[in-house]
Amino acid sequence: MKEYRKLSQQEIDILTINGCQAEDWNLVEVARGFDPHCVHRTTFYGTAKLGGCCGSIEVSEGFVKRCGINNATLRNVTIGDSCLIENVGNFMNNVIVGDRCHISNVCTIETRPNATYGQGNLISVLNEVGKGNLLLFDGLNSQLAALMVKQFGNSAFLKALTGLVEKFINDKRPECSTIGNNVQITNTNEITNSVIGDGCQISGASRLSNCTISSSTENPITIGTGVICENSIISGGSKIINSVKIVDCMVGEACELSNGFTAASSVFFANSYMSNGEACAAFCGPFTVSHHKSSLLIGGQFSFYNAGSATNFSNHAYKMGPMHYGILERGSKTASGAYLLMPANIGTFSVLFGKLMYHPDTRDLPFSYLIAYGDTMYLVPGRNFATVGLYRDIRKWPKRDKRRVADRKSIVNFDWLSPFSISEVLRGKKILENLRAASGDNVSTYNYHEYVIKAPLLRKGIRYYDLALRIYMGAVLKRHRPVVPSSQEGEGNWVDLSGMLLPVSEEKRLVDDVISGKLSSIEEVLNRFVTIHNNYNEYRWAWTYRMILDYYGIDNLDAEAVERIHNDYITARREWISLIRKDAEKEFSLGDVEQDVLDDFVTQLEGEVDFENNKLYM
Repeated sequence: MKEYRKLSQQEIDILTINGCQAEDWNLVEVARGFDPHCVHRTTFYGTAKLGGCCGSIEVSEGFVKRCGINNATLRNVTIGDSCLIENVGNFMNNVIVGDRCHISNVCTIETRPNATYGQGNLISVLNEVGKGNLLLFDGLNSQLAALMVKQFGNSAFLKALTGLVEKFINDKRPECSTIGNNVQITNTNEITNSVIGDGCQISGASRLSNCTISSSTENPITIGTGVICENSIISGGSKIINSVKIVDCMVGEACELSNGFTAASSVFFANSYMSNGEACAAFCGPFTVSHHKSSLLIGGQFSFYNAGSATNFSNHAYKMGPMHYGILERGSKTASGAYLLMPANIGTFSVLFGKLMYHPDTRDLPFSYLIAYGDTMYLVPGRNFATVGLYRDIRKWPKRDKRRVADRKSIVNFDWLSPFSISEVLRGKKILENLRAASGDNVSTYNYHEYVIKAPLLRKGIRYYDLALRIYMGAVLKRHRPVVPSSQEGEGNWVDLSGMLLPVSEEKRLVDDVISGKLSSIEEVLNRFVTIHNNYNEYRWAWTYRMILDYYGIDNLDAEAVERIHNDYITARREWISLIRKDAEKEFSLGDVEQDVLDDFVTQLEGEVDFENNKLYM
């Protein structure tokens, strides 16, 4: 605890000569290292605790200035050691500033009554006019957020969880606005009711109001020119720059919002990138990307998603208000100009083209293309499974995780073939086989709800799905000795909880334990997610073992069965690589790709055929 003392008369005289004044000099206290010669033209109201002001501070690369306080009005403040505070146009009021901070050319920094710092802010995602289904606080990760939204109708769970969140917030609630150590705030207009963590860089911001900016020395946050941020929380490693405007939002770890992007009542998690466009009531899970000025993400839940130019979602079907919403499961994309009428549910790794009406639900037909030609909606099942785009996507995501390993809150499982996606593949293959059996082979098209599937594409879809199944089974088998799983945990349905893959049974157990009080703090809830994730391989093996027996119609995995599965895996994987190569060569034939780019890609694919290196991107 830092010790303070009252000013000596000599120090008061020096401060007065330097143009300083105080409402009451007896309320101004200083710590060891304080030098009155470093304070000029400053007025003190109420209490002030001033740290040592010896030394210098770097204000720009290679530009060092002497520490001190110049041209400022301060009321009820605590200033740390070795700070430079200068040119405060209006005042700083009810603020605690850490050590080695540079605050220059700011108008107002203060704490006003009833400050919440953005913590406990109840917003409504997906259903834009809902009663509120998501509590924002700085411990929130994508899994807990997704669970809150999913369990919105479970009043017992929400009541128990809300109590845990409130306790978490109250235990950490500061008495006033705080600015951490090594913070730089320059050319900024207004900061009110905000907590700013260590190492944060704020330059040219317009207004930060009722916010928690969870910066740290290891994971600094950057806030740039023209930014307006209200009632929001920003997590470590994020950048909010170039005239971004967000209200009632959560920005997760290592996200970037830039270039005039605007958002209201939305959340963004783990490496999401938003630029130019806008979002409203959007749940943007890990690696959600939108680059374009004309794109609007509204009333949807996304993850590993890429929005094409002029992508739009309609959540206002007629006159009852913007209450509709949809889910685009992981890996989905929308082409330029795509439009989706909510409610809708899109299966994993699907691609959307055109104006898609009739509320599509393709959760049982993953890896599909949905294409609108006028009033006709076409579905190309499984097509995206064998494309260059998918191949590149599943390899780029792990490389683009910019979060520090030690500080990752949101859990991201990069398996693209998993019990969750393979469950959809199994259902999709059965749907296509049933369609063919019902209508026969002598037809040109098949109908799936309001969507048309051309006969040759249906047959290809069955083949794509079968390749996916054989690749998955062989890859998982390579990671496990062919023994009976030690537990049945993992069997049954699975869920993708905004980046985390887990059995539904484990999700239910977590929910029940929150309701019963077995999980009695937010930390325990978050640790449970980690425990479940750490057991993923065993859960996956239990599910896959049962799937293998069912698929091959066998009772156990003997040596003969293992050899058969391995050979099927090699054959399927080679065919998959061959299909991807043909897709790349097709793009090259259109004249859109240089020869050296194609050659490099083909060389990479040829490396994939080496099955002895025991590597597989799942």
